[in-house]
Amino acid sequence: MNARLGVLISGRGSNLHAIIDAIQAGCLDAEISIVISNCANATGLERARSAGILTKVLDHRDYRNKESYDHALTSELLKYDVGLVCLAGFMKIVGPKMLRAFPSAILNIHPSLLPSFPGLEPQRQACDYGVKLSGATVHIVTEALDAGPIVLQAVVPVLDDDTPETLTSRILIEEHRLYPEAIARILDGRCRLEGRRYFRA
Repeated sequence: MNARLGVLISGRGSNLHAIIDAIQAGCLDAEISIVISNCANATGLERARSAGILTKVLDHRDYRNKESYDHALTSELLKYDVGLVCLAGFMKIVGPKMLRAFPSAILNIHPSLLPSFPGLEPQRQACDYGVKLSGATVHIVTEALDAGPIVLQAVVPVLDDDTPETLTSRILIEEHRLYPEAIARILDGRCRLEGRRYFRA
């Protein structure tokens, strides 16, 4: 697979930092072609610029509807010959045009053990339900929210005195380890997709 990454962020981009660090350490054989944010004040943009990575702001509020924004995002990624799109705290839903342009080549990381607790605030959901285990999941993005084939997962225990904030902090540590590893497995062919499931090759 083309190892040129397009990373989409909305905020501080801590998983973007982890990907950059993995590339610089030689643990991930990839190149970030462009980092795109829908928020001009996303602090992750500065981290990318400091690493010499091209950045672009595409504010969703500047587009008349979701379809036109989806078109703009897709066109920008294609312009830079991106082979794998990585959502790293990107708080917008990926549209059908991008899904068609990058079939089975859009990754997302979610702070729960999917299929449990999809959508918003999964850490709060985990605490509210009283589950004993949560974690992080890297999955392929599909039209269904947080329901695509799972590439990798990491388990994090939920402690009796956990709050959504403390659980978030501990899950984030696993996210930063998991995401570069999942990207590496996709790029070097160690994972293969069969139907709806990913297997180690």
